[in-house]
Amino acid sequence: MNQAVLLIVPAQASLIGVLLVGISYAISAGLQPGPLQAFFIAKVAEGGWRRTLPAAFAPLVSDGPIALVSILLLSYLPPNFRSWLQLAGGIVLLVFAWSAFRNIRQDLPPPSADLGSAPKTIGQAALINILNPNPYLGWSLVMGPAVISAWEASPSLALALLLSFYVTMIGISLLLIYLIGQALLIGPGARRTLSLLSGILLVGLGIYFLVQAGITLIQIAL
Repeated sequence: MNQAVLLIVPAQASLIGVLLVGISYAISAGLQPGPLQAFFIAKVAEGGWRRTLPAAFAPLVSDGPIALVSILLLSYLPPNFRSWLQLAGGIVLLVFAWSAFRNIRQDLPPPSADLGSAPKTIGQAALINILNPNPYLGWSLVMGPAVISAWEASPSLALALLLSFYVTMIGISLLLIYLIGQALLIGPGARRTLSLLSGILLVGLGIYFLVQAGITLIQIAL
């Protein structure tokens, strides 16, 4: 295995470490307010939470092309450059955390539930996600380097990372849809709570990635 180890995979990679990062990143991404969460509210308002549940699987459709292109491009980059991308990924996570904490102090208007414009299919929900810049940043600076370094340690670790991320992401989305349907996540207090939890997780992940990148770059320099 190359000396320039990335992100979640130190020299002695552990399954628990991979699972923790995949689950934590999925929770923080799933709870952060965005276009897909606004779609959930609009769709629940239109047809109820049961009919909205399939939309939770939209990332499986939208992330495929983004993930494939990111991983293919990153695999051709030298390890030290990927370490700098990891450093940038840590900074991006901290920026996301700052945005989440800023939402706590603001009175955000509820996402629109215009029935005439609410997407009707998983494909349209996936299109919403494709037009969202966050998946591109996440796969190029966070998940992409993580999957590559996990694969270099063991293909089973890369598979565990992907499974932990998507199982958690879909589970969080299903839970959000149900809670929205029960009118438990509509008010500003609930949105602030989700932003707080997302921000805390993003800070932890951002610091962890920055530390890992710093250690790797120091090892390369030495």
